[in-house]
Amino acid sequence: MRLPLRISDLPLRVATGAFILNSGLDKYDVDEDTARGMHGMAMGTYPFLKDVDPVTFVKLLSAGEIALGTALLVPLVPGRLAGAGLTAFGAGLLGMYLRTPGLRRPGSLRPTPEGLPIAKDSWLVGAGLTLLIGGRARGRARR
Repeated sequence: MRLPLRISDLPLRVATGAFILNSGLDKYDVDEDTARGMHGMAMGTYPFLKDVDPVTFVKLLSAGEIALGTALLVPLVPGRLAGAGLTAFGAGLLGMYLRTPGLRRPGSLRPTPEGLPIAKDSWLVGAGLTLLIGGRARGRARR
């Protein structure tokens, strides 16, 4: 049986998958105050979330992170599929970074000290795109 990934993708998938899975597990049982804070920050960027209960939001976020982390870690999940999920997740975090006041220096993409924890999530987009592009290149090479 041939696995739907390249061996060279394993370090990237393990590093990102383990990090995201851990993040999802940590969010699974947060208290209501933490849930309200996380929901408030997300809602400031994505107003459609205002009608979602904060605890429900964090449970869904947790489940999504657990699913994505697991997909990255399980070698049976194709790299392009895992890469698409990782790119979308990272893009959502970058959207929050770009749209939340105080996370960037005025007139710049450079983060403020408060923005650094979210700006660093740009590596998720890069990793996801690497899996997507690598998957396409492999698909063409086999034809």
